[in-house]
Amino acid sequence: MRTEDIEYHADGARLVGYLAVEDTRSGQRPGVLIAPEGGGLVDLTKSIARRLAEAGYVAFAMDYYGDGQPLADMSQAMPRIMAFMAEPLTIRARAAEALAVLARQPETDAGRLAAIGYCFGGTTVLELARGGADLKAVVGFHSGLGTARPQDAKAIKAKVLTCIGYRDPIIPADQRLAFETEMNEGGVDWRMNLYGQAGHSFTNPGVGAMGREGFEYHQPTDRRSWAAMIDLFDETLGPVRVA
Repeated sequence: MRTEDIEYHADGARLVGYLAVEDTRSGQRPGVLIAPEGGGLVDLTKSIARRLAEAGYVAFAMDYYGDGQPLADMSQAMPRIMAFMAEPLTIRARAAEALAVLARQPETDAGRLAAIGYCFGGTTVLELARGGADLKAVVGFHSGLGTARPQDAKAIKAKVLTCIGYRDPIIPADQRLAFETEMNEGGVDWRMNLYGQAGHSFTNPGVGAMGREGFEYHQPTDRRSWAAMIDLFDETLGPVRVA
C-alpha cells in the first residue's frame, strides 16, 4: 500500500491531507474523500483511509486546520467549527479542493467519487454535496445534519446516507426531522439509518476517554453502518478492481 501526505491550498490555508491507495492493483478505481471528526486529521482517520484502500478504493483524508495537524482539544476546535457552520461556503471550499486532489490521482476514476465524514466531517461532506460537487454518494456517520443554507439541497447530485444514533445527544429528533424535510424539498435521493442503542461518535473506539454522556463507541453500529456504506458504494460506484 502506498500512503502519502499531499499538500494543497484552499481558502487561504496550507492544508495537508493523507492519501492511501493499494499499489499492487492495476487500473483506475473509485475515489473516496474522508472528512474527519471535528478535532481534525488524526490516526483514526488515516486508518479509515487505509481500510478503504484495502477494499479497493483510492482514499484521501482531508485537513481542516492546516499543515495536516489536528487540534489539541475540542475547546480549540469548537470556535472554528461554529465559524464553518455559520458560513458553509468556507468549509465547502476546503472540501472541494480536497476532492480535486483525490480526483487528480492517476489511480482515481474521477467519474466515480464519493465522500464520507464523521461527526463534523459528516456535516462537511453534506455541505460539499449542497455545493453541487460531482459525487455519486455521500455518507455521514453520526453527522450533524443542520445547515445555514438548506435551500442548497437542490444542488445535491449524490445519493445520501446518514447513519445516526438514536441516543445521540447532539442530533435530536427535531434536527433529524428538519433534515428529512430539507432532503425531500431538495429532491434528493436520501436515506437515514437510525441505530437504537447508539449515541454520538459510535465509530470511535477512543471516544469514551472524553467522559461525555452520550458519547460512546458501539461496535455493532460501527460494523452495521460500515456495511451500509459499502452497500451504497456498490450501488453508486460499481465494482472495484481487485487485481
